[in-house]
Amino acid sequence: MKRKIKIVVIDDSAFMRKALSLMLEGDPNIEIAGTAKDGEEGYNLVKKLHPDLVTLDIEMPVMDGLTALKLIMKNCPTSVLMVSSLTTEGADSTLKALEYGAVDFIPKELSYVNVNIVKIKEDLIRKVKDIVYHSWNTKRIEKTSSSSLTSSVRNKITGALPNIGYKAIALGISTGGPISLQKVLPNLNEKINIPIFIVQHMPPKFTKSMADRLNSLSKLHVKEAEHNEVVKKGVIYIAPGGFHMTLKNDNAEAIKINISENPDSTLHRPSVDVMLHSILEFYGKKALGVIMTGMGKDGLEGISKLKKLGGYCMAQEENSCVVYGMPKSIVDAGLADAVVPLENIAEKINKVV
Repeated sequence: MKRKIKIVVIDDSAFMRKALSLMLEGDPNIEIAGTAKDGEEGYNLVKKLHPDLVTLDIEMPVMDGLTALKLIMKNCPTSVLMVSSLTTEGADSTLKALEYGAVDFIPKELSYVNVNIVKIKEDLIRKVKDIVYHSWNTKRIEKTSSSSLTSSVRNKITGALPNIGYKAIALGISTGGPISLQKVLPNLNEKINIPIFIVQHMPPKFTKSMADRLNSLSKLHVKEAEHNEVVKKGVIYIAPGGFHMTLKNDNAEAIKINISENPDSTLHRPSVDVMLHSILEFYGKKALGVIMTGMGKDGLEGISKLKKLGGYCMAQEENSCVVYGMPKSIVDAGLADAVVPLENIAEKINKVV
């Protein structure tokens, strides 16, 4: 039986400290080790208690969240979930936090998930467990030798994807995505002459800030996808938060991007599966599938369809994932043609595209 997950909640709002504590302790496997009302108090608490995870507000008196995060990562590295305001300014600060080492974020406006408090609580607890359990598992694996890898997975890590003349790349990613994309997209070859479509699970406003940040670092043009824009080669399109990104072809004209809230029945919006199914209608097996860090199994259906068409897929290797969920579903289903560490993903793409 796993030990309880110890959490420290740092927020200047007494309401948020109470709300988060109540939701998290609603799970018998989670306990609140302590709470703090500002960054300085929180940092000292983390040093003292060594929790498994910290929830950290950004705007606080005495010491703000970003300063506290830097100190935590430098002196007592811990998994940190940022509690973020869903504004453009909040998105910029949160992306900085993810660059500084935070693994993910939760919305400060708890009503953002426009269903009910039960759904919010389930999402929060699932996110905490996936992050912490993966962290525990990674530490356990690191204590063993690389021989713990199965021979089939080891072969896929060293193996090469075939160059079949890909016409598009479809990439799905979630938890740990912003910092992981920052290690992949800037290393893609500027000579890549096919479109790249990315679904990153994020709320509205965050994807625009992330796309602008990635564009400033990358040789290829990175942008948040817009409704009705014509798809161009050598451009990286990131689905806008809260909307699905699909393709359309009006009257046999150029392929265009379609941004829509439909279907509204998916667990995630944007959805990797929704994007993949549409990409395959236009590019078939010439679309290269890439599934990276993230919880859940969004992308599994789309990659399964890609494989049935005779296409190829790359999955991120476990130890380099923040959460090994989405890639795991691909690997476990036997759909991954290459299982690649984060630092080698750009190189693999450059070789075959």
